[in-house]
Amino acid sequence: MATNLSFGLLDTHRSVRHVGKLLVQCMSGARPFSSATHKNRLEFGDSTLASSDLNTSAKTLTRQEKLREDNIPFSSFLTDNFGRRHNYLRISLTEKCNLRCQYCMPEEGVKLTPRGQLLSTTEVLTLARLFVKEGVDKIRLTGGEPLIRPDVLDIIAELRKLEGLKTIAVTTNGMNLAKLLPLLKDAGLDLINISLDSLVPAKFEFIVRRKGFHKVMEGIDKAIEMGYDPVKVNCVVMRGLNEDELLDFVGLTEKKPLEVRFIEYMPFDGNKWNFKKMVSYQEMLDHIRQQWPDLESLQTGHSDTAKTFRVPGFKGQVGFITSMSDHFCGSCNRLRITADGNLKVCLFGNSEVSLRDVLRSGASDEDLLQIIGAAVGRKKKQHAGMFSISQMKNRPMILIGG
Repeated sequence: MATNLSFGLLDTHRSVRHVGKLLVQCMSGARPFSSATHKNRLEFGDSTLASSDLNTSAKTLTRQEKLREDNIPFSSFLTDNFGRRHNYLRISLTEKCNLRCQYCMPEEGVKLTPRGQLLSTTEVLTLARLFVKEGVDKIRLTGGEPLIRPDVLDIIAELRKLEGLKTIAVTTNGMNLAKLLPLLKDAGLDLINISLDSLVPAKFEFIVRRKGFHKVMEGIDKAIEMGYDPVKVNCVVMRGLNEDELLDFVGLTEKKPLEVRFIEYMPFDGNKWNFKKMVSYQEMLDHIRQQWPDLESLQTGHSDTAKTFRVPGFKGQVGFITSMSDHFCGSCNRLRITADGNLKVCLFGNSEVSLRDVLRSGASDEDLLQIIGAAVGRKKKQHAGMFSISQMKNRPMILIGG
């Protein structure tokens, strides 16, 4: 299912020799790249140099001049045509999960990719090393549920060795977290996001279609005990299901160093999204301010996805991920690699490029960078909007990586 969505520059039948031919074809008009580790690279299209590439060449030169003026070296392969520098990579380690969350996957489950078509440990680390060399300084491991992958500790330990990588994060459902966290911290885990959509055990089980509420709460408490600050708690808000718990979630931040992040319900294959189920950021904020009118806005970084607030005197804070009602595409710095090795430059786009196939064809780092750079160069200014996205063919969230 996942491979049917792949739109690539190369597929398994193209060899590195063909990559070389494409490079030669592009020599007369392709645009130069410079990066911290590679000079004078070439970006190319699917097989021939389109006339639009000549226009893009001028844009890229301008972008390079701007980077030099800023005195900040950053890879052109990871800089798109709108000047967005992608220094944050999310890698899905598995399509499997021990929960069945309603907003993430259809009730009947999903057809999993055969094991041999998933990225191996070596392939995950090879791609991570390449992206870090080009300027990525934050990697988040996702899934499925990343903590059920047997080699997750080894992957984190190897990532920790990469020079230039500042932050290793994990998004988890928390089911195995309390047990694994001491080992995860020793391996080098910096940040934790834990999914929790209800504080009512019975409702939790209804949403995730499994038991385990107390395990998740134990994982949150363990993360606080081990010094993670803040511990981020992700809550997907759905009308008629859990929007009545907003105030209870905010209340969690009074005594604990949590950042509860309310996420607008987003459309993906099989999750039965519709506009009426979505609770907008503004509606949530208005409701919370009825209880805490002095809720104060906090300053955030340029590429932060959450709008954050704090109730004066509370230890933690709350955030809102407003992907649907107030997108943050203009400051997007994120790229995604799916568990089967496809590069997605936009969560809501259905265009993908198989890095796995290129790796397995014996391609060099330079060849991989050409493909990555071309994909990043095609990234759109913003997503298509909630209604268009809801009609668009895309993967279920579990096959993308949360």
